[in-house]
Amino acid sequence: MQRRQSSKTPKQPLKVHHKNQTDLSAWRKRGTTDPEKSLQNHQSPNYQKDDNNQYSLEQALSYFEKVQDCVSLKKNSVLQKHLTTVESIGLQRGLPPEGFNVLLNVALSGKLADKVNTRLLKSLVPASVIPETSVVSSVSWLCVSKCSSNVQVLFLRWLITVFDFIDHKEKLHALYGFFFSFLQDEKMCPYACHLLYLLTRKESVKPFRIRRLLDLQAKMGMQSHLQALLSLYKLFRPDLVTINLPGKMKTFFKNSEGPWKAAINTVRQRNQENFPVSCPLFLGTAQPQSRKRKWNAQLIIPASSTNKNIFEKDREKNCVNLYSTNESFPVEQLQTFSRLLQNIHRLEFPSQMGSVLTNPLLLHYMNCIKDESIYLRLYYWMGQTLQEECTWCVADNSQYEEEFKDFLETIYKTECFLQEGFSSCEEFLYKSLPLWDGFCCQSQILRLVSWIPLSSFSEMNSQLYDPLAQLFFTSSLYFKCSVLESLKELLQNWLNWHLIHLDSESDSQVHSLNTTLSGLVNTVAELIHFVGRISTVALHLENNNTFLLYFILDFYETVCDMYLRYNLPLLIMPPAGVFYPALLSMDPVSLNQLCYIMYRYRTNLVAAKENELSKKKILQFKFSNKTYQEYNQYVIAMVGCLWTSSVFQKDIHPQGLRMDDELLKKTTVQEYKSSFNIVYHPAMMGYAALFLQQAWPDDTTFNFSLIKWNWYLEYLYAQGLKGLKVFIESSINRVSEASHSNAGNVQE
Repeated sequence: MQRRQSSKTPKQPLKVHHKNQTDLSAWRKRGTTDPEKSLQNHQSPNYQKDDNNQYSLEQALSYFEKVQDCVSLKKNSVLQKHLTTVESIGLQRGLPPEGFNVLLNVALSGKLADKVNTRLLKSLVPASVIPETSVVSSVSWLCVSKCSSNVQVLFLRWLITVFDFIDHKEKLHALYGFFFSFLQDEKMCPYACHLLYLLTRKESVKPFRIRRLLDLQAKMGMQSHLQALLSLYKLFRPDLVTINLPGKMKTFFKNSEGPWKAAINTVRQRNQENFPVSCPLFLGTAQPQSRKRKWNAQLIIPASSTNKNIFEKDREKNCVNLYSTNESFPVEQLQTFSRLLQNIHRLEFPSQMGSVLTNPLLLHYMNCIKDESIYLRLYYWMGQTLQEECTWCVADNSQYEEEFKDFLETIYKTECFLQEGFSSCEEFLYKSLPLWDGFCCQSQILRLVSWIPLSSFSEMNSQLYDPLAQLFFTSSLYFKCSVLESLKELLQNWLNWHLIHLDSESDSQVHSLNTTLSGLVNTVAELIHFVGRISTVALHLENNNTFLLYFILDFYETVCDMYLRYNLPLLIMPPAGVFYPALLSMDPVSLNQLCYIMYRYRTNLVAAKENELSKKKILQFKFSNKTYQEYNQYVIAMVGCLWTSSVFQKDIHPQGLRMDDELLKKTTVQEYKSSFNIVYHPAMMGYAALFLQQAWPDDTTFNFSLIKWNWYLEYLYAQGLKGLKVFIESSINRVSEASHSNAGNVQE
C-alpha cells in the first residue's frame, strides 16, 4: 500500500495512489461493479444518502485542510457545519483512511481552539484502518508544542485506543525515544508508559532508559504504569533491571478508550449489518476477516510494512537473506513450519498480541522459546480485553455475547494447544465468577475453569470454589454435570502438569510456578474434597440421579489412579454420600463403574504399601492409615452386599448399611439379607431375568434360586461388566475356586 505524503507537501487530499488504498468512494456503502445494478443503486434513497454524506465529508476535509488562522467556533457557522459533519459521520460510520491526515494535522497544529480540537479528536473513529504516515505526521506537531497539554494527553489516549487499527508500526517504533521523553510530564506519564508498553522491543531497552524509570519511581513512588514498563524491561534485560518487582499480574494501566469505545462498537455493528461478507481492506495484505470488536480486530496478523508488489519483486532477495541474524524476520512472511525453524531465533512478534491466538506457528514458537516478555505482553493484552469485553461485568456489552463467546473459545483452544492456562484468564475468572449468572457463555467459562493454573492454590477456596458452589447448588442438573466435567478436566490438567515436570532436568523448571510437591498435593486434595462435598449435596438434591452419578464416578476414576498413573502420592476415597448411592444404584452402569474404581483403589494402595515395605522411597509421602481403613470399610460393605449377603450385619462404616434384625423385619421384605447380592440387586435383576430366560426358556416362574453363580458370572462378564469382573477377581477370596468348581445356589 503506497502511503500518503506529509501534509507539509503539495498533494491532492482525496487522490487514490494505489489500487489497494481505500478512498472515500470505497468507504461509502459499496455498490456492485455491474453497470445495471450500479444504475439501480443510484436510484435508491440509501445510495443518494451515502453520496450526500461523501460529498459533505469531502467539503469538510477540504475546509479543515485549508484553515490557516485561528477561527472562533461561535462566530463561524461554516466551521460549525463542517465540525458537525465530521462528528456525525465519524461517530456513526467511521472515517476513511484519507481523512486522518487532514484532521490530525489541524487538531494538533493549534490553529483552532481547544474545544474544537477536542471534538475533532473524539470523532476520529476508523472505518477500516489508519495510515501510519498520518500518525507520524501528527506526532511531528507535538515537537513544536502548538497544542495544549490537554489536547496532547487526549491524542495519546486516542493513539493507545486505535493502536491496532494502524496499518504499520515501523515508523512508530522509530519514534520510541520521542514518546519516552513524555515521561517527564507528570500528566502525560501514565499514557506515555502505556504507549511505550505497546511499542517496546528488546532493542528498545537501554541502560539510560532504565535509570530514568528508576529515578521517576523514586520521585513519584510505586506507580503501576512505571512498574508495568519496568517489568517488561526486566523480562527483556534481566541483567540491567535488578530490582524486585511485583510478580502478580494486575491492571497496570487505566482504561483509555472512554470517548471512542462506544463509537467504535457502533461503527463495527453497522458495518457488520451492511457487509455480511468481510471486505479485504482492513489490514492491507492480511486475509479478509470481520472487524467486529477490538479483540477480534487483533486476531488478524499485521500486514507487512513493505509494499506487496515490491515484496513479490524482491522475493528472491528476501530468500537469500533468510539466514541473516542481523535482521528480524517479519511475522507476515511466516507461512510454513520449516520457515519457522529457519528463523526461530530472529522472529519478530506482531504488535497485535491477539494475532498469536490464531496462528499455530506462533504458538509453536511460544512452546519452544520460553520468552517471558511474550507471555507478559499476551497476559496484559488478554487481561485488559477480558475485563473490558465481559458481557456480564460491563452493562453495555450484553449485545456482543456471541462475539465474546468466540473470543473465550479462542482462548480455550490456545490453552489446549499450549497445554497450560493463562494467569490473566485465571484472574478474570476469579473476578467475574461472583457476578456470573451461570447461563451466559456457560460452556466457554467452564472450559476455561479446567485450565486454571496451579500457581495460586491458596486463593482457590474463596475465589473459585465458593462462587462456583453457590451456582452449582442452585442450577439445573445439566449445569451440575457440566461443572463436574470441568473440575475433572482441571484435575487431569494439574496431574499431567505434574507428570511432565516430574522428570525435568532442573528443579527450577519444576518449581517455576512456585509450586512444590507438597503444595501440589494440598491443592489436589482440596479440589477432590470440594468435589466430594458438592457431589454429596447434589445427589441429595437430585434424588440420586443416574446421569449425575455417572459424572461423579467419572471424576473418581481419575482420583483412584493418581498414584500409579500420575506418580502423585495421594489417594482420597469418595465420601459415603457418593459411595453408598452408587452401591445401591438401580443402574448397572453406575455399579460397574464403582466396582472398577474400587479395583483401581486396591491396585494403587497395594503398590503404595509394597513400596513402603520395600523402602524404595520413590516418593517422600506415605498414605495415612485412615485411607486404608476407609477403603477396607467400603470393601467389606461391597462384598457383604454383592457376594456374602451380610451387608446389614457386617458393614462397619459409620454411615453404612448396618441395621438390627428387628428393624429389618419390620420392612416385611422376605429374604432381606440377599436383597443386594449380584442376583437380587436392583441394578442386576434385569440381567438375572435375561439369564433365566436363556438358561430355562420354559420356566415362567422366574425362580432365581435356579441360578448357578459360576455360570451367571460368566454371563455377566460377557455383557461387558468388566468393572464387576476385576473387582470380584481381586477382592473376593472365593473367586479363584469358583472358576474351577460349581458354586452353590443363592443363599441368604
